[in-house]
Amino acid sequence: MENEEKQMTGEESLKIITEMINKTKMNIRQSSFHLLFWGWLIFFCSLSEYILMKFTDFASPWYVWYFTFPGVIVSLVYGFVKGRKESTWTYATMIYVWTWIGFMFASIVLFVIVWKRMESVSPLILTMAAMPTFISGFIIKFRPLIIGAVTFWILALVAHFAGPEIAPLAVPVAMLTGYLIPGYMLKRKESHDAV
Repeated sequence: MENEEKQMTGEESLKIITEMINKTKMNIRQSSFHLLFWGWLIFFCSLSEYILMKFTDFASPWYVWYFTFPGVIVSLVYGFVKGRKESTWTYATMIYVWTWIGFMFASIVLFVIVWKRMESVSPLILTMAAMPTFISGFIIKFRPLIIGAVTFWILALVAHFAGPEIAPLAVPVAMLTGYLIPGYMLKRKESHDAV
């Protein structure tokens, strides 16, 4: 007896492809948690640093960034738990996840390199953060995320060239335009798509 492969019709093939695309969209769209979590965390850290620097005589206002360490743990645990619940991992989802993991490692290396010059890290981290945001926007075909990444690059230039009165505010503004607004739009889209 020979093994016969069943030939799929064009309609069956299209249905399978459509299901895979929709699964990828749903897997990746659940990333609004990370955009909102990191958007708010970095918004408050950067704004707190600015307030401490501007209105107090606190010697090391950049210490507020230590709050990102528990943030990494929360983010990794959330991603791990959500990832284990996923029934399928598509190629697009893998690219998405590894792009952000690469960004995390690059950020750690950057902080080790500029440890002695923490005041100059904002333009660098905004430039780096724009890349995974930009790629993610294209993977999930979500224009607000792409626009948010472009605002990261623009605000990195502002942080670099503006004076010390304006430059520290580039990061909280970037979090609003690059993570929070797209994150809430994506969350609203998720709940709309789930209905």
